[in-house]
Amino acid sequence: MLRQSGQFRESQLQGERILDSNDLERERGITILAKNIAILYEGVKINLIDTPGHADFGGEVERTLQMADSALVLVDAFEGPMPQTKFVLRKAFANHIRPIVVINKIDRPDARPLEVLNEIFDTFVELGADELALDFPYIFASGRAGFASHDSQTREGNIRPLLDLILEKVPGPEVELNAPFRMLCTTLDFSEFVGRIAIGRIASGSVRRAQKVALLLDEGKVISDTVEKVMTFDKLGRVEVEEASAGDIVALVGLEEVSIGDTIADPEHPNPLPRIAVDEPTISMIFGVNNSPLVGEGKYLTSRHIYDRLIRELRSNVALRIEPTEDGEAYEVSGRGLLHLSVLIETMRREGFELSVGKPQVILKRIDGQVYEPYEELVVDVPQGLMGPVMELVGQRRGELGKMEVKGEYAHLEFVIPARGLLGLRTRLLSATQGEAMMHHVFQDYQPFKGDIPRRLNGVMVSMASGQVNSFALDNLQQRGTMFVKPGDPVYEGMIVAENARDEDMSVNPIKEKKLTNMRASGSDKNILLKPPRLLTLELALEYIEDDEMVEVTPSSIRLRKKHLTEEARRRASGKGKFATTVS
Repeated sequence: MLRQSGQFRESQLQGERILDSNDLERERGITILAKNIAILYEGVKINLIDTPGHADFGGEVERTLQMADSALVLVDAFEGPMPQTKFVLRKAFANHIRPIVVINKIDRPDARPLEVLNEIFDTFVELGADELALDFPYIFASGRAGFASHDSQTREGNIRPLLDLILEKVPGPEVELNAPFRMLCTTLDFSEFVGRIAIGRIASGSVRRAQKVALLLDEGKVISDTVEKVMTFDKLGRVEVEEASAGDIVALVGLEEVSIGDTIADPEHPNPLPRIAVDEPTISMIFGVNNSPLVGEGKYLTSRHIYDRLIRELRSNVALRIEPTEDGEAYEVSGRGLLHLSVLIETMRREGFELSVGKPQVILKRIDGQVYEPYEELVVDVPQGLMGPVMELVGQRRGELGKMEVKGEYAHLEFVIPARGLLGLRTRLLSATQGEAMMHHVFQDYQPFKGDIPRRLNGVMVSMASGQVNSFALDNLQQRGTMFVKPGDPVYEGMIVAENARDEDMSVNPIKEKKLTNMRASGSDKNILLKPPRLLTLELALEYIEDDEMVEVTPSSIRLRKKHLTEEARRRASGKGKFATTVS
């Protein structure tokens, strides 16, 4: 759409995923933060909001839907509606937003656009769409080839039919031009030069530069302030204007106390708009200071640094919750899912923060005296010959199969599973299916607690010494498990260096060197052949650890460790002799 709008130079649209400007977004291939842009077509300004599809970033979706009049529902011509599609649609229907369905990638060899169209209709019915929503307009397209058509057999052309459909079907904003000024702040931006920037759509009236306004904060508090600048969205950026009126999406500069969900209104008519409703978090982790012997790799190390950064994140991340722990040295951070919190940790890590993170825990609720836990809809696409391991693994984690169908050479399986069962499942599924399984999940609801879920089957090898890893020591240890470290890596007492082949933890000495003597015999020395270590990403590390373990996160390293570093402290904390025979 951007390339064929005729408003951009070729140099402005270099590469793919132009709106995914964040480094993490480009690396992971997902949208994390919602972005606004605007294009002019046939004399009409079209504001486009790119929202995340993953449910973990649902807070971004919930607040940006307040600015939308319609939604382009982008669906793959082979995969059909995914759990993320259902999540965003459910939110759109709740806000009475009318969809336009775009069936993308129809030029794929395995595309089945008409079948997918029927699946979309069934999804709408399942989500309780009204009659107007069920009579949705649709179009077939290929974003890579740059064409759109109302005919599923077309394989050439341009994107203009989609833009024409937007002009025809998307209603104008429902606003009050002559009423007093009101606007809901749905997004916050920050600039080192001008401070906070409040972004939202004007619901009524108009706003000018240097205009006095009232900030209607939470709990009924009202603050007077002045708008220093008014900016509207133009192409990929923002331009300063003297005045903006109802229906415009604007960015207001100069309101230092504003937060997401606050109403900005005329001082003489301070009537608040409904605040943004955000779903509750479902998972939590403990963020604390890094107290390992290798502390010092980052710039920000103290609990005060961590707390200030988390509070700053709260200003724009509306789905996040933060509570201090009893000792005051750590904080319980709650979010929508593992990906939601891991992106926050990775962002902090790249900013120079150093911290330790505990095992993810689902947030339980007590309803009518009974314990409830979050459940998720899990979709797995896997070659038909590998369905058995998938069914076994999900079944072990209290998952129940709800739907199974065949799509080409793949089986499409839909489960309902406790959120606890998803922790560590992706790694095991990929191992059991030789990397063939594709897994997606989305929050469904709270259901009664289902009992225990099997924990990690293997124990770990824990270093009993501090120093640098030695090849000689690893040669002996790799026969007993899978290594997480390589020669030359620094280790300390209490650091996890490998996964044990058995189901118990083992203290080992990964820095042991070969003893040298004056005696030499032919064949006494052998070449050491080491297997490559298993490299754990942040998400894999968070899924891997158990309750007595932590992930140490620094700008340069991700390490696993025990909460209690010495073996004596671990025995005392567990109340029993849990460790196997020490291997030196």
